This record gives sequence, C-alpha cells and structure tokens, in this order.
Amino acid sequence: MTDATAIAERYIAIWNETDSERRRALIAEAWTESCSYIDPLLRAGDREQIHALVTAAHERFPGFRFTLITDGDRHGDNLRFSWGFGPADAEPLIKGTDFAILEGDRLKSVHGFIDQLPVAA
Repeated sequence: MTDATAIAERYIAIWNETDSERRRALIAEAWTESCSYIDPLLRAGDREQIHALVTAAHERFPGFRFTLITDGDRHGDNLRFSWGFGPADAEPLIKGTDFAILEGDRLKSVHGFIDQLPVAA
C-alpha cells in the first residue's frame, strides 16, 4: 500500500506538470480509468477532462504552482490533504482541502473544497 502522502504528492505533481504528454502519462498512472473530479468551480468526468482542467489552470495562471500543505491522511479507501496554489516561491494565494476515494492506490474520485481565496480590494 502506497503512503497517503505519496499519493497526494503524485496528485500535486499532475497539477504542476507543464508538459502535456507527461501530464497525460501521470494522470493514467494516478487515476483509475473510470474517475471524476469536482470542486466549487470545476467538474470532470474522466481522465481527458481532468487533463483539460489542468491545462486550463496552466493557461489561466502561468507560473503558479500547487504545493502540499498537509501530509496525506488515509483511512481505508479515503484520502484527504490540503494544498496551496500561487506564484512559484511565494505564499499560496488560494488554499484548499481535497477528499479522495481511492481504488487501491489510484484516485477514483476527488472532491475539492476552497479554504482560502484572496480578498478582493
């Protein structure tokens, strides 16, 4: 069984991968064939849609990176971890917590929650 933090780090690596083909390979390794992703802003129903979401994040926020804020916490097939998103080498502007359902050591579904957004001036 893979360590919970290693699964969370693999997930974060997908969001940070800038090479499209490498990102597709990482998604295929980390996610089950039948998978889903949902957060307050986005929804995806398969690997290709997840790839499209990550691509859109790179296009909308060039130079931003995800970081793992907490270690992964696993209970059976359930995983949770918190992350930050912002400019590389800076304090994250956005923070959230994701809850995942695993199938073995692969992601079957991820539900994301936003914990902190920048305050609009």
